[in-house]
Amino acid sequence: MNRRDFTLGAGALALTACATHPVVGADPLVFAYFTTGKGEADGLKLATSDDGFTFRPLAGERSLLVPQVGEKKLLRDPFLFRDGALYHLLWTTAWEGVTIGHATSRDLVHWSPQQAIPVMANISGTRNCWAPEAIYDPRARHWLLFWSSTVTGRYRETEGTSESGYNHRLWSTTTRDFTTFSPPQPLYDPGFSVIDGSFAHAPDGSLHLIVKDETVSPPRKWLRSASAHSPSGPFGALSAPFSPAWVEGPMTARIGDALICYYDIYKEGRWGAAMTRDMVTWQDVSDRLILPAGARHGSLLAVPRRVIEAI
Repeated sequence: MNRRDFTLGAGALALTACATHPVVGADPLVFAYFTTGKGEADGLKLATSDDGFTFRPLAGERSLLVPQVGEKKLLRDPFLFRDGALYHLLWTTAWEGVTIGHATSRDLVHWSPQQAIPVMANISGTRNCWAPEAIYDPRARHWLLFWSSTVTGRYRETEGTSESGYNHRLWSTTTRDFTTFSPPQPLYDPGFSVIDGSFAHAPDGSLHLIVKDETVSPPRKWLRSASAHSPSGPFGALSAPFSPAWVEGPMTARIGDALICYYDIYKEGRWGAAMTRDMVTWQDVSDRLILPAGARHGSLLAVPRRVIEAI
């Protein structure tokens, strides 16, 4: 692995692998989210749930991390994950740019200095870096960070199929210390403009990549999944759509013997969810959800109750 592409300087983190996909059980779920409008600059908000359906806001709905880095100093699409006792947060820093945000915390209240990781700085024509997430690859013993980018001039066969001239694919970089990173590489090209990639472990333990088809003409904007041999692939054939059209921001949690995929129905200002036990048949369970008003694209993580009670 070439790790000379860019660095963040001193302060490397000691990382130990842990699960990044929550299972509802002894530990409650934490929902990390943002709100639109001025909320994009307000920063990170948290809510919690014991059953995976009813979420109550934490900290009086105040921001727990105000964004200070990146091209526009926004905080959209927060992705919260944990390595041992250390929590990491990744986020979208701007609508247009080449960086993603990163910070760490041990209590979800006090955060390290923020970093704008220049993941696409060396890829000419990059327009954006949206919805970053991370997954640990135990075989390769590194973290894989991935996000959606439009790179002007690439994938010409689907130019003009998304709004504003965007034409996204999933890109990735790897790191063992969140200080040095491999050069970015395309991670997933399904043959259409794709955003909001998110990995999920099915009830049988298999790994799957969930993505949003960002095609606007003809309109799709729905979620599909593909099996994944590893976080870096190879990937299997895409499933049929399992969500309505015009949704985004998939996030998942295991509840009992089922996997729940939650999604932001952004045009209607509400959330939906679908449940599966086999990654083929999905049941709409949206009517069971209660989430904070105005909550947008975020992520879920199982967090010890003592940490939640101290927020």
